[in-house]
Amino acid sequence: MQVINSVSEFHRLLSIAPPMHPLISVVHVSELHAVTSDVWKKFTTNFYTISLKNNIQSKIKYGQNYYDFDRGTMTFTAPKQVQSVEVETTNTFNKTSGSGYVLMFHPDFLGKHPLVVNIKNYSFFSYSVNEALHLSEREENDVIAIFKKIEEEYQHIDRHTQGVLLAQIDLLLQYSNRFYERQFITRKWVNDDLLVRTESLINEYFNTELGLKNGVLTVDYLARQLNLSSNYLSDALRSLTGQSAQQHIHEKLIEKAKVYLTVSNLSVSEIAYNLGFERPQSFNKLFKNKTEMSPLQFRQSFN
Repeated sequence: MQVINSVSEFHRLLSIAPPMHPLISVVHVSELHAVTSDVWKKFTTNFYTISLKNNIQSKIKYGQNYYDFDRGTMTFTAPKQVQSVEVETTNTFNKTSGSGYVLMFHPDFLGKHPLVVNIKNYSFFSYSVNEALHLSEREENDVIAIFKKIEEEYQHIDRHTQGVLLAQIDLLLQYSNRFYERQFITRKWVNDDLLVRTESLINEYFNTELGLKNGVLTVDYLARQLNLSSNYLSDALRSLTGQSAQQHIHEKLIEKAKVYLTVSNLSVSEIAYNLGFERPQSFNKLFKNKTEMSPLQFRQSFN
Protein backbone atom coordinates (compact mmCIF):
# COMPACT_ATOMS: atom_id res chain seq x y z
CA MET A 1 0.00 0.00 0.00
CA GLN A 2 1.30 3.45 -0.94
CA VAL A 3 1.61 5.83 2.01
CA ILE A 4 1.59 9.49 0.97
CA ASN A 5 3.24 11.31 3.84
CA SER A 6 3.16 14.95 2.80
CA VAL A 7 1.27 17.50 0.76
CA SER A 8 4.40 17.98 -1.36
CA GLU A 9 4.55 14.27 -2.17
CA PHE A 10 0.89 14.32 -3.20
CA HIS A 11 1.62 17.21 -5.58
CA ARG A 12 4.52 15.29 -7.11
CA LEU A 13 2.44 12.14 -7.63
CA LEU A 14 -0.22 14.22 -9.37
CA SER A 15 2.33 15.95 -11.63
CA ILE A 16 1.61 19.48 -10.43
CA ALA A 17 3.90 22.24 -9.18
CA PRO A 18 5.14 22.02 -5.55
CA PRO A 19 2.80 23.63 -3.00
CA MET A 20 3.48 27.21 -1.96
CA HIS A 21 3.00 26.18 1.68
CA PRO A 22 4.42 22.83 2.88
CA LEU A 23 1.43 22.00 5.11
CA ILE A 24 -1.60 23.18 3.15
CA SER A 25 -2.67 23.37 -0.47
CA VAL A 26 -5.67 23.72 -2.75
CA VAL A 27 -5.46 22.10 -6.17
CA HIS A 28 -7.85 22.22 -9.10
CA VAL A 29 -9.21 18.83 -10.14
CA SER A 30 -8.93 19.81 -13.81
CA GLU A 31 -5.14 20.12 -13.40
CA LEU A 32 -4.57 16.71 -11.81
CA HIS A 33 -2.63 14.26 -13.91
CA ALA A 34 -1.18 11.20 -12.15
CA VAL A 35 2.39 10.06 -12.76
CA THR A 36 1.45 6.38 -12.35
CA SER A 37 -1.84 4.59 -11.83
CA ASP A 38 -0.23 1.90 -9.64
CA VAL A 39 -0.01 4.31 -6.70
CA TRP A 40 -3.78 4.73 -6.58
CA LYS A 41 -4.76 1.07 -6.41
CA LYS A 42 -4.45 1.20 -2.63
CA PHE A 43 -3.14 4.20 -0.73
CA THR A 44 -3.45 6.26 2.41
CA THR A 45 -2.41 9.79 3.31
CA ASN A 46 -1.01 11.31 6.48
CA PHE A 47 -3.05 14.48 6.08
CA TYR A 48 -6.68 15.60 5.79
CA THR A 49 -8.38 16.10 2.44
CA ILE A 50 -11.65 17.84 1.62
CA SER A 51 -12.75 17.47 -1.99
CA LEU A 52 -15.42 19.08 -4.14
CA LYS A 53 -15.70 17.22 -7.42
CA ASN A 54 -17.91 17.27 -10.50
CA ASN A 55 -18.23 14.68 -13.25
CA ILE A 56 -15.08 12.71 -12.49
CA GLN A 57 -14.46 9.80 -14.86
CA SER A 58 -13.21 7.49 -12.15
CA LYS A 59 -14.48 5.41 -9.26
CA ILE A 60 -13.33 6.10 -5.73
CA LYS A 61 -13.41 3.20 -3.31
CA TYR A 62 -13.32 2.96 0.50
CA GLY A 63 -13.44 -0.63 1.71
CA GLN A 64 -16.08 -2.35 -0.46
CA ASN A 65 -17.96 0.82 -1.38
CA TYR A 66 -17.65 2.65 -4.72
CA TYR A 67 -18.80 6.10 -5.66
CA ASP A 68 -19.17 7.76 -9.08
CA PHE A 69 -18.92 11.51 -8.73
CA ASP A 70 -21.83 13.55 -9.98
CA ARG A 71 -22.42 17.27 -9.78
CA GLY A 72 -21.36 19.08 -6.61
CA THR A 73 -20.32 16.26 -4.31
CA MET A 74 -17.97 16.56 -1.36
CA THR A 75 -15.91 13.90 0.38
CA PHE A 76 -13.77 14.09 3.49
CA THR A 77 -10.84 11.91 4.49
CA ALA A 78 -8.78 11.89 7.67
CA PRO A 79 -5.18 10.66 7.98
CA LYS A 80 -4.62 6.89 7.71
CA GLN A 81 -7.84 6.11 5.82
CA VAL A 82 -7.31 3.48 3.12
CA GLN A 83 -8.54 4.50 -0.33
CA SER A 84 -8.28 3.44 -3.94
CA VAL A 85 -9.12 4.97 -7.30
CA GLU A 86 -10.20 2.93 -10.29
CA VAL A 87 -10.24 4.56 -13.71
CA GLU A 88 -11.56 3.81 -17.14
CA THR A 89 -8.79 5.71 -18.95
CA THR A 90 -5.02 5.29 -19.03
CA ASN A 91 -4.50 8.02 -16.43
CA THR A 92 -5.91 8.29 -12.93
CA PHE A 93 -7.15 11.82 -13.55
CA ASN A 94 -7.73 13.11 -17.07
CA LYS A 95 -7.49 16.88 -17.38
CA THR A 96 -10.78 17.11 -19.25
CA SER A 97 -12.73 14.61 -17.17
CA GLY A 98 -13.99 16.81 -14.37
CA SER A 99 -13.68 19.90 -12.23
CA GLY A 100 -13.57 20.95 -8.62
CA TYR A 101 -11.08 21.45 -5.80
CA VAL A 102 -9.06 19.36 -3.37
CA LEU A 103 -7.97 20.94 -0.09
CA MET A 104 -5.12 19.19 1.72
CA PHE A 105 -3.77 20.12 5.12
CA HIS A 106 -1.42 18.31 7.47
CA PRO A 107 -2.42 17.85 11.14
CA ASP A 108 0.69 19.83 12.13
CA PHE A 109 -0.83 22.89 10.46
CA LEU A 110 -3.58 22.98 13.10
CA GLY A 111 -0.99 23.70 15.79
CA LYS A 112 -2.65 24.79 19.03
CA HIS A 113 -5.81 26.05 17.33
CA PRO A 114 -9.10 24.70 18.80
CA LEU A 115 -9.57 22.82 15.51
CA VAL A 116 -6.91 20.32 16.56
CA VAL A 117 -9.52 19.00 19.02
CA ASN A 118 -12.76 20.04 17.32
CA ILE A 119 -11.97 18.37 14.01
CA LYS A 120 -12.35 15.00 15.75
CA ASN A 121 -16.03 15.85 16.33
CA TYR A 122 -16.82 16.06 12.61
CA SER A 123 -17.91 12.47 12.08
CA PHE A 124 -18.21 12.87 8.30
CA PHE A 125 -14.42 12.38 8.08
CA SER A 126 -15.12 8.70 8.71
CA TYR A 127 -18.14 8.34 6.43
CA SER A 128 -17.85 5.89 3.56
CA VAL A 129 -17.37 7.36 0.12
CA ASN A 130 -20.90 6.36 -0.95
CA GLU A 131 -22.15 8.68 1.83
CA ALA A 132 -20.81 11.80 0.12
CA LEU A 133 -22.32 15.24 0.68
CA HIS A 134 -24.47 16.41 -2.25
CA LEU A 135 -24.62 20.19 -2.56
CA SER A 136 -27.29 22.48 -3.94
CA GLU A 137 -26.10 25.16 -6.37
CA ARG A 138 -26.14 27.80 -3.65
CA GLU A 139 -24.26 25.55 -1.20
CA GLU A 140 -21.70 24.72 -3.87
CA ASN A 141 -21.09 28.43 -4.48
CA ASP A 142 -20.52 29.00 -0.76
CA VAL A 143 -18.01 26.15 -0.62
CA ILE A 144 -16.18 27.27 -3.78
CA ALA A 145 -15.78 30.75 -2.31
CA ILE A 146 -13.99 29.27 0.71
CA PHE A 147 -11.70 27.10 -1.45
CA LYS A 148 -10.79 30.21 -3.47
CA LYS A 149 -10.18 32.26 -0.33
CA ILE A 150 -7.84 29.61 1.07
CA GLU A 151 -6.00 29.39 -2.25
CA GLU A 152 -5.66 33.17 -2.38
CA GLU A 153 -4.53 33.56 1.24
CA TYR A 154 -1.46 31.32 1.15
CA GLN A 155 -0.09 33.18 -1.90
CA HIS A 156 1.49 35.59 0.58
CA ILE A 157 2.68 34.07 3.85
CA ASP A 158 3.00 36.31 6.90
CA ARG A 159 2.26 36.06 10.62
CA HIS A 160 -1.48 36.27 9.99
CA THR A 161 -1.67 33.58 7.30
CA GLN A 162 -2.13 30.54 9.52
CA GLY A 163 -4.89 32.17 11.58
CA VAL A 164 -6.81 33.29 8.51
CA LEU A 165 -6.48 29.89 6.84
CA LEU A 166 -7.59 28.01 9.95
CA ALA A 167 -10.61 30.29 10.26
CA GLN A 168 -11.55 29.45 6.67
CA ILE A 169 -11.12 25.68 7.27
CA ASP A 170 -13.23 26.00 10.41
CA LEU A 171 -15.92 27.80 8.41
CA LEU A 172 -15.81 25.13 5.69
CA LEU A 173 -16.31 22.36 8.26
CA GLN A 174 -19.21 24.19 9.92
CA TYR A 175 -20.88 24.71 6.54
CA SER A 176 -20.36 21.03 5.71
CA ASN A 177 -21.96 20.03 9.00
CA ARG A 178 -24.96 22.24 8.23
CA PHE A 179 -25.28 20.89 4.70
CA TYR A 180 -25.16 17.28 5.91
CA GLU A 181 -27.97 18.03 8.36
CA ARG A 182 -29.94 19.51 5.47
CA GLN A 183 -29.22 16.40 3.41
CA PHE A 184 -30.56 14.13 6.15
CA ILE A 185 -33.79 16.18 6.17
CA THR A 186 -34.29 16.57 2.42
CA ARG A 187 -33.67 12.87 1.89
CA LYS A 188 -36.08 12.01 4.67
CA TRP A 189 -37.84 9.27 2.68
CA VAL A 190 -34.50 7.48 2.38
CA ASN A 191 -33.79 7.89 6.07
CA ASP A 192 -37.32 6.82 7.04
CA ASP A 193 -36.65 3.57 5.21
CA LEU A 194 -33.29 3.38 6.97
CA LEU A 195 -35.02 3.71 10.34
CA VAL A 196 -37.46 0.92 9.47
CA ARG A 197 -34.65 -1.39 8.34
CA THR A 198 -32.59 -0.59 11.44
CA GLU A 199 -35.49 -1.32 13.77
CA SER A 200 -36.15 -4.57 11.90
CA LEU A 201 -32.52 -5.69 12.23
CA ILE A 202 -32.45 -4.90 15.95
CA ASN A 203 -35.70 -6.75 16.58
CA GLU A 204 -34.52 -9.75 14.56
CA TYR A 205 -31.24 -9.85 16.51
CA PHE A 206 -32.96 -9.99 19.89
CA ASN A 207 -35.94 -12.13 18.89
CA THR A 208 -33.78 -14.85 17.36
CA GLU A 209 -31.29 -14.73 20.23
CA LEU A 210 -28.33 -14.03 17.93
CA GLY A 211 -26.62 -12.65 21.01
CA LEU A 212 -25.86 -16.20 22.14
CA LYS A 213 -23.82 -16.70 18.97
CA ASN A 214 -22.47 -13.25 18.16
CA GLY A 215 -22.35 -11.41 21.48
CA VAL A 216 -23.86 -8.03 22.29
CA LEU A 217 -25.37 -6.24 19.29
CA THR A 218 -23.07 -3.44 18.07
CA VAL A 219 -23.44 -0.41 15.84
CA ASP A 220 -20.76 -1.87 13.56
CA TYR A 221 -22.90 -4.98 13.01
CA LEU A 222 -25.93 -2.88 12.03
CA ALA A 223 -23.86 -0.65 9.77
CA ARG A 224 -22.39 -3.66 7.93
CA GLN A 225 -25.86 -5.13 7.37
CA LEU A 226 -27.03 -1.78 5.98
CA ASN A 227 -23.86 -1.17 3.93
CA LEU A 228 -23.17 2.08 5.76
CA SER A 229 -20.44 3.48 7.97
CA SER A 230 -21.14 3.46 11.70
CA ASN A 231 -20.94 7.24 12.03
CA TYR A 232 -23.24 7.89 9.08
CA LEU A 233 -25.82 5.47 10.47
CA SER A 234 -25.73 7.13 13.89
CA ASP A 235 -25.92 10.66 12.47
CA ALA A 236 -28.81 9.76 10.15
CA LEU A 237 -30.79 8.16 12.99
CA ARG A 238 -30.07 11.08 15.29
CA SER A 239 -31.41 13.51 12.68
CA LEU A 240 -34.67 11.49 12.56
CA THR A 241 -35.22 10.50 16.17
CA GLY A 242 -32.76 12.40 18.34
CA GLN A 243 -31.12 9.10 19.28
CA SER A 244 -27.88 7.58 18.01
CA ALA A 245 -27.64 4.00 16.77
CA GLN A 246 -26.14 2.94 20.10
CA GLN A 247 -29.07 4.49 21.98
CA HIS A 248 -31.50 2.61 19.70
CA ILE A 249 -29.72 -0.64 20.49
CA HIS A 250 -29.81 -0.01 24.23
CA GLU A 251 -33.49 0.94 24.12
CA LYS A 252 -34.43 -2.31 22.35
CA LEU A 253 -32.11 -4.35 24.56
CA ILE A 254 -33.75 -3.04 27.73
CA GLU A 255 -37.22 -3.68 26.25
CA LYS A 256 -36.26 -7.29 25.52
CA ALA A 257 -34.70 -7.70 28.97
CA LYS A 258 -37.92 -6.49 30.60
CA VAL A 259 -39.89 -9.09 28.64
CA TYR A 260 -37.56 -11.84 29.86
CA LEU A 261 -37.79 -10.58 33.44
CA THR A 262 -41.59 -10.45 33.46
CA VAL A 263 -42.71 -13.50 31.48
CA SER A 264 -39.90 -16.04 31.87
CA ASN A 265 -38.29 -17.95 34.69
CA LEU A 266 -34.78 -17.41 33.32
CA SER A 267 -32.21 -16.23 35.84
CA VAL A 268 -30.62 -12.81 35.39
CA SER A 269 -27.40 -14.52 34.26
CA GLU A 270 -29.27 -16.55 31.63
CA ILE A 271 -30.99 -13.42 30.37
CA ALA A 272 -27.63 -11.65 30.14
CA TYR A 273 -26.16 -14.49 28.07
CA ASN A 274 -29.21 -14.58 25.77
CA LEU A 275 -28.70 -10.86 25.09
CA GLY A 276 -25.04 -11.41 24.23
CA PHE A 277 -23.28 -10.37 27.43
CA GLU A 278 -20.24 -12.39 28.45
CA ARG A 279 -20.50 -11.10 32.00
CA PRO A 280 -23.87 -10.72 33.82
CA GLN A 281 -22.35 -7.82 35.77
CA SER A 282 -22.14 -5.77 32.54
CA PHE A 283 -25.81 -6.44 31.85
CA ASN A 284 -26.75 -5.48 35.43
CA LYS A 285 -24.81 -2.23 35.14
CA LEU A 286 -26.44 -1.22 31.86
CA PHE A 287 -29.94 -2.17 33.03
CA LYS A 288 -29.58 -0.16 36.25
CA ASN A 289 -28.14 2.80 34.37
CA LYS A 290 -31.17 2.85 32.03
CA THR A 291 -33.94 2.03 34.52
CA GLU A 292 -32.49 3.07 37.92
CA MET A 293 -33.27 -0.47 39.12
CA SER A 294 -31.32 -3.70 39.02
CA PRO A 295 -32.84 -6.56 36.99
CA LEU A 296 -33.84 -8.35 40.21
CA GLN A 297 -35.46 -5.21 41.62
CA PHE A 298 -37.40 -4.76 38.38
CA ARG A 299 -38.60 -8.38 38.48
CA GLN A 300 -39.66 -8.06 42.12
CA SER A 301 -41.44 -4.74 41.54
CA PHE A 302 -43.35 -6.17 38.59
CA ASN A 303 -44.40 -9.27 40.52
